[in-house]
Amino acid sequence: MLQKLRLNHNQKGFTLIELMIVIAIIGILAAIAIPNFISYRKRGYYSAANADIKNAYTAAQAYFSDYPTGEVTSTVLAAYGFKSSPSMSISISGLGQTDLDMYTVNGAADDRTYHVDSEGSISFQ
Repeated sequence: MLQKLRLNHNQKGFTLIELMIVIAIIGILAAIAIPNFISYRKRGYYSAANADIKNAYTAAQAYFSDYPTGEVTSTVLAAYGFKSSPSMSISISGLGQTDLDMYTVNGAADDRTYHVDSEGSISFQ
């Protein structure tokens, strides 16, 4: 009987309680980290949309410096160096220099739309 007790002390491994504590700690860390990760990702999408609308406006102004009476299209913006971020779409209304309006929407986080007018002021909704 004494030999059986001594053999049990030589066994190595984790108890069920130790494993459950580790799983609980991992669950708590995941509950904290996942919402933060989602908010960081959303802020990244917002920054990309803001940068895209600024770059589109800059490309449009470069085009208007060459063709003051021209009309801006997405092809013109691409020819003047504008390249949108992945999953980003831009729409243009008011094609001329004085009535230019551009909107950008991110397909991944489409809850915010950025707008730039002919004066270059950027807003979002």
